[in-house]
Amino acid sequence: MFGRGPRRNTNDTKYYDVLGVQKSSSQEDIKKAYRKAAIKNHPDKGGDPEKFKEISHAYEVLSDPEKREIYDEYGEDALKEGMGGGGGGHDPFDIFSSFFGGGSPFGGGGSSRGRRQRRGEDVVHPLKVSLEDLYNGTSKKLSLSRNVLCLKCKGKGSKSGASPTCSGCQGSGMKVSIRQLGPSMIQQMQHACNECNGTGETISDRDRCPQCKGEKLVQAKKVLEVNVEKGMQNGQKITFRGEADEAPDTVTGDIVFVLQMKEHPKFKRKGDDLFVEHTLSLTEALCGFQFVLTHLDNRQLLVKSQPGEVVKPDSFKAINDEGMPMYQRPFMRGKLYVHFTVDFPVSLDPEQCKALETVLPSKSATKKVSDTEMDECEETTLHDVNMEEEMRRKQQQQAQEAYDEDDEDMHGGAQRVQCAQQ
Repeated sequence: MFGRGPRRNTNDTKYYDVLGVQKSSSQEDIKKAYRKAAIKNHPDKGGDPEKFKEISHAYEVLSDPEKREIYDEYGEDALKEGMGGGGGGHDPFDIFSSFFGGGSPFGGGGSSRGRRQRRGEDVVHPLKVSLEDLYNGTSKKLSLSRNVLCLKCKGKGSKSGASPTCSGCQGSGMKVSIRQLGPSMIQQMQHACNECNGTGETISDRDRCPQCKGEKLVQAKKVLEVNVEKGMQNGQKITFRGEADEAPDTVTGDIVFVLQMKEHPKFKRKGDDLFVEHTLSLTEALCGFQFVLTHLDNRQLLVKSQPGEVVKPDSFKAINDEGMPMYQRPFMRGKLYVHFTVDFPVSLDPEQCKALETVLPSKSATKKVSDTEMDECEETTLHDVNMEEEMRRKQQQQAQEAYDEDDEDMHGGAQRVQCAQQ
């Protein structure tokens, strides 16, 4: 970050006053003062939480040589404006726990408020399922690879079980460097500590755990049994709590499976209902039909019309309680809708027409054309037509005509202007 540096303020002693030390105090004196003040004001011992936070923040700045140098020369405002960590800083309980090596001077395994563990990321996997799987329910076993804490060193990375704090960054994992670019001009940069690679810890080669090589984690196989319940929806999530990758000082995240339903060749699903297409011949539509439908659980359903019933093209019929099972209420089901289309014959010969005329309603309702009118009329011929193609062709034609008109207006107008000038 480049810019005009803050004004020098060598009179700012707030952080030293909070710890009760002088500006000339050594790092050892500052550590002793922090230890005494932190124990005295710790909330677990009845101290003031705000005072404890203020003490921890003062120690965070003064224990870091680079931050202390910025503070001594420019004051608190320089830390807030730059990248020195003057705003929020680290968690005061983290600083306290780190100072005492992760334990507590009060006894037990550490402060009850102790270090706040961050939560690990969830791992999301898509899980492809068929419509049959969602109708009948199924169970799928999946083998996954995940990171787990090394059992040999208990996630410490060292043989001794210690996690030495990096001296280069005081365990923060970050360093702040400052350069004087000119009068009242400084450059402040924050970067990962090169001594510990941003981990805040250093483990000697001789002390590294032979199992994980100091990485604290090893890979392990995990077999999960995913139960897909009847009636589950496309996109629904199945969660395994705490089964994602482990990490030190981290609450393990979840493994989440997201159901992805594959398209079915026959049935379509809409909520708790199912839809199926069926084509009837003209004879079946007029005189009755019956057919066998194989359901998603392989049951054979006999579907038939009522005596004397006529099925119109593009009509729907419903079969109750043969749709999808309802999630967590598997004995309740939606409807199965059958969408009927009617396949009309391409043509009929004269004999078939006469036979149909004897059984179908008569043509008396239609006005008959007299012979005189026939002589005066012009005969026409009907042609098959695809209306989508017809409309597309008309739109293209209209667009071309509009373009031609604009072109003609432009050239015609130019000629009229020339004539007027002459």
